[in-house]
Amino acid sequence: MSIATSWVLVTRLERVGERWGFSEALLGMVAALAADAPEITSSVSALSQHQYSIGAGVVIGSNVFNLAALLGLGAVVSGFISLHRRVVVLGGVVAMWVALWCLVSATGATSGDQGLAAVGVIMLAYVVLLGVPRTSLRRVLLPRPRLAWIARAVDEKELELEEAIHPPRGRPVDAWTALGALVIVVVSSVVMERAASRLGHHFHVADAVIGGVVLAAVTSLPNAVSAVYLATKKRGSAAFSTALNSNNLNVLAGLFVPATVIALAAPTLGGNVTAVSYVVLTGTVLVFAYLHSGIRRYVGWSIMAGYGVFVGLLVTVTWK
Repeated sequence: MSIATSWVLVTRLERVGERWGFSEALLGMVAALAADAPEITSSVSALSQHQYSIGAGVVIGSNVFNLAALLGLGAVVSGFISLHRRVVVLGGVVAMWVALWCLVSATGATSGDQGLAAVGVIMLAYVVLLGVPRTSLRRVLLPRPRLAWIARAVDEKELELEEAIHPPRGRPVDAWTALGALVIVVVSSVVMERAASRLGHHFHVADAVIGGVVLAAVTSLPNAVSAVYLATKKRGSAAFSTALNSNNLNVLAGLFVPATVIALAAPTLGGNVTAVSYVVLTGTVLVFAYLHSGIRRYVGWSIMAGYGVFVGLLVTVTWK
């Protein structure tokens, strides 16, 4: 129910964004946030039950899964995901910043408040760059060459997403449908999280595995299905944007925002393994994407193999 309703939520929000005149890149950000509703809700539900390892594991584990399913599998299916280098750098700087702050927070080096401030500022700046008109960009207090580079990067991102994201103009009923779908996603994701937690504890499965592998993979399936579809239509560049945006929003809304109200998980070996894997796979994807102006099939296989190593390592270090 959560997966099916997430699809409805994404499509209706895209139509609402089209009605409001969102740019293609900003529309992709909204779609990623909607698709992340199961992960975010499951994480908040676990954190509210003081199951901190599960809550953090859902978010960070989902990010590792996204890299493997959206980009790794997408590259394998399509053969090659073509990307502009400016797009890789623009999105990659934000993605690595978020991943590194997630790592230092998971290890207990910073608090949730500090992580929220650091990630929130750069995400706000990123959304502004994607959403403001080009004429308004000229008012930003940046050196002219750097401003011109950013403008070209945003334009190239728009070109990559234009064919992949082109929903019909929304109507008021779409907004109400999205609201109803959001309620269903929230309720079903809470039920899913609690059921998985009880089953895991009954079979003596570590919380890090419940959150970082089981719930992370299940709640990320809507994104994975969308990515494979885009890849088969030779629109793999949209999957790249979706993966990075999804991961960034997961950390911001599913980890740091609730952490300011509840708490972050105490550092654990399983949590550290998950966070380090997230940073390493993110860096690997960005390096190869920049060097090859895209992601080749062999890199896709390598990313998926890296996810397999992560799962095996996590199960090993948490084995009771």
